[in-house]
Amino acid sequence: MRRLHSLLPLFLCAFVASCMDGPPFVPNIATANFAPALNVDIANSVLTATGLYYRDIVVGAGALVPTTSGASVTTTYAGYLRNGTQFDAGNLPAFTTGSGQVIAGFDEGVRGMRVGGQRQLIIPPSLGYGSEAQGSIPANSILIFLITLTATR
Repeated sequence: MRRLHSLLPLFLCAFVASCMDGPPFVPNIATANFAPALNVDIANSVLTATGLYYRDIVVGAGALVPTTSGASVTTTYAGYLRNGTQFDAGNLPAFTTGSGQVIAGFDEGVRGMRVGGQRQLIIPPSLGYGSEAQGSIPANSILIFLITLTATR
């Protein structure tokens, strides 16, 4: 019995080490916790086939961004982590949808918007930066963007 007690710390260390070798933790958006200040409302958001959630805050009255690739769009945006930390904000220069100029979730999320519209995007890691950290954004982060479509052509 004494010998078993002396081996217990070794077994615990091995167990912890084996847990650390597993795949990285990727949070589930539907069950994730979000800072209240972000006003994330999963129940009233649209879930796309790729795992992106979006919710129109303001439906614009201007030109519509096609759901196909090739539209030139300009936006203002603010990006947040789930804990409410803002990691970026500004005016995004014009980009062409489907060209890979922005992360996939942002590209998908702007499609179907109208100029003057404001939309909240909840982007899973697979449509953001994935398992790679990006500056102050940790690996496997869910990203929340509040975007306003300012122009399209």
